[in-house]
Amino acid sequence: MKTRESQRGVALITALLIMTLLATLGANLAWEAYLDVRRTMTMLYHEEGSQAAFGAESWVMSLLLDDAQDSKTDHFGEIWAVEMPVLPVESDTIQGVLQGDIQDLQGRFNVNNLVSRNGKIDRDSVDQFRRLLIAIDLDPRIADRAADWIDADQEAELSGAEDAIYSGMIPPYRAANQKLTSVTELAALEGMDKATMDILLPHVTALPGRTLVNVNTATGPVLQSLNDNISAQVAESLMDERAETGFANVETSFSPYLGPEDARELQETSDFFQLKVIVQIDTVRITYYSVLWRDSQRGFVVPIARSFGAM
Repeated sequence: MKTRESQRGVALITALLIMTLLATLGANLAWEAYLDVRRTMTMLYHEEGSQAAFGAESWVMSLLLDDAQDSKTDHFGEIWAVEMPVLPVESDTIQGVLQGDIQDLQGRFNVNNLVSRNGKIDRDSVDQFRRLLIAIDLDPRIADRAADWIDADQEAELSGAEDAIYSGMIPPYRAANQKLTSVTELAALEGMDKATMDILLPHVTALPGRTLVNVNTATGPVLQSLNDNISAQVAESLMDERAETGFANVETSFSPYLGPEDARELQETSDFFQLKVIVQIDTVRITYYSVLWRDSQRGFVVPIARSFGAM
């Protein structure tokens, strides 16, 4: 009798174990199926978001082209300078939102101006970069280090750095000795840290070739960098004068502070813009950057750099 009861107990325990294993297996299979569906939906949302960002880019390109045909100057009073409203992203399968803005990159200092076409350092541009760094309370030696990073030789400036410095770092690396394709490459300079980059980035850019400053959209420190005669107070006064519609007469406004050579570095139009688009679909968030080159004379706008996440 006891043997039979023992056998029944073992059978019950075995049945319970089997049921537990089956329940665990079923839960695992259900969880894996959920993860597969979630991964698939995330990929779908990412693709839909990317297509929405490309669509926004196409619309902005048309907007900039129309602007070039309608206006001979670029300033903050134009439609491209207005932050995009939050727009819906909808289809049969998804619902989300899109927003973004456009920045005039020629309102910033182009670090590639530090070196001429033949790979030699442009002293006037280095001096301008030093003034910009001083205006935003950063180490002016960054100007020499940036010039050394871009120029074609291995001869370090007085406050600069070349391979002799960078090869001793951990991990070691070498100076680029060519123009920047992204302004974020400045993070590799000796002594550069995140806090310094965060202060510097709103005032600098890296554009192909030599570019001029659009004074209608230039930041205050960039205006200060144009000449030693332009103090913070003068730059603020100039920004108040231009307001949202730009300067009525650039030559008249800047003649008290700039000589004829410096005045040639100014313009009222821009060829390079940066688009930032943020798309949110469910829990998927996409940040898309695009640098757009506008050739007003030949009548086209094309993206020259694209990036998801950072630019």
